[in-house]
Amino acid sequence: MNDFKDDNQIKETEESEHLILKKEIDPDYDPDNDLEFKITPVAAAFLGLAGGFFLYQIIGALLTILIFGMNLESIPVNDLRLMTMAGQILFILLPALLFAKWIYSDVGKIIRIRKPDWKELSLFIIGIVILTPLLQSYLYIQNYYLEIWAKNYSFVNSLKSFFDSLNEMVEKTYSNLLSASNIFEFILVVLVVAIVPAISEETMFRGFIQRSFELRYKKYVGALITALFFSLYHFNPYGFIPLFILGAFFGFAAFKSKTLVIPMILHFLNNFSAVSLYHIIGDEELIKSDASVNSGELSSYVLIFFCLTLLFAALIILINKYYTSRKLLKEN
Repeated sequence: MNDFKDDNQIKETEESEHLILKKEIDPDYDPDNDLEFKITPVAAAFLGLAGGFFLYQIIGALLTILIFGMNLESIPVNDLRLMTMAGQILFILLPALLFAKWIYSDVGKIIRIRKPDWKELSLFIIGIVILTPLLQSYLYIQNYYLEIWAKNYSFVNSLKSFFDSLNEMVEKTYSNLLSASNIFEFILVVLVVAIVPAISEETMFRGFIQRSFELRYKKYVGALITALFFSLYHFNPYGFIPLFILGAFFGFAAFKSKTLVIPMILHFLNNFSAVSLYHIIGDEELIKSDASVNSGELSSYVLIFFCLTLLFAALIILINKYYTSRKLLKEN
């Protein structure tokens, strides 16, 4: 009996020494990364990407056609909203949880949920408040130069024509989803456009996919790769770069805070602000990612973009300092 205890004590001591050594060698060591997996994490990430895309975009579209027929424009808007919400839950959220359970067994170490403290949450909320007008300014600048290049280069003009047709389809879909005639319909819009996507997409992208990439690459690399696919997933040609930056910020929030609660809140606030402004201002330009400005307005947007970029960079430095000081405080 004593020999058995001694063996267990030796084993526990060896494991403890191994973890200490690993932590000393790798300053970015995260105990949540000590996971067993049935396939390689990179393969798991691409399985999530392929599975989510196939299930939501292909199977979801086929089910919609089977239920409502080929004339999609005749679908009642509330039916379309409910179908969209069901698709997000069944084909994005649920697969993320099932993949995490099947491949890693410990779902909690992949889909990490903890209550953030008010200070870290406030810092990231300030970030999304700065980032929203920053990215809108970028869009105006981007589209101004695209207009000029399209006039001078036939290739850019052909590309822009294709983007315009794709963008028109995306905007029409969003316009239908955002419109509401009463408070109850508005609540449904918020549920479909802000709450469910924030939970479902963050569970899949910043949860399962980014965490999988993090198990093989540095955390910021995993966040950037995930942001790239997050942007592509939205099929918004003019909004590709803003969506990439937004996704990268969500990813930064996820790996810094080690919880999906913060990126979920940021995602919700970003979508909810768009819905609210659309209804308060009643300006369709809010959902137009190809909106352009004239040369007289350009300098103002460049100045706004430059100032907000500096402010956002300062905030990122502040967030890094916050987590460094918190880590030092825990170690002491």
